[in-house]
Amino acid sequence: MEEQNLDAHLGEILDKLPELAPDARAKIERLSQEVRTRHERMRKTLGDLQDSLDHLRLSVKYLVFDLEATRRENQYLRRLIEAQGGRPDEVEGD
Repeated sequence: MEEQNLDAHLGEILDKLPELAPDARAKIERLSQEVRTRHERMRKTLGDLQDSLDHLRLSVKYLVFDLEATRRENQYLRRLIEAQGGRPDEVEGD
């Protein structure tokens, strides 16, 4: 349910509360407050999740950038070794 729809429906319910018996009114008021509380908690959780996803996206972009830079450096160093007459696979640590 969309946020605006939820607020509209809760508003309609609360507008009709005076028409109800006191025991039913108290129960509906309690339930409507629980719905509002859960809705606010869910909205906060979704906001936190969105922030976490944004952070994850940024971290992945940095990792991809770093990986590409490492590959370029690796290619450059291999060309240097080949230019010196060696073979890249002769270098220790490969």
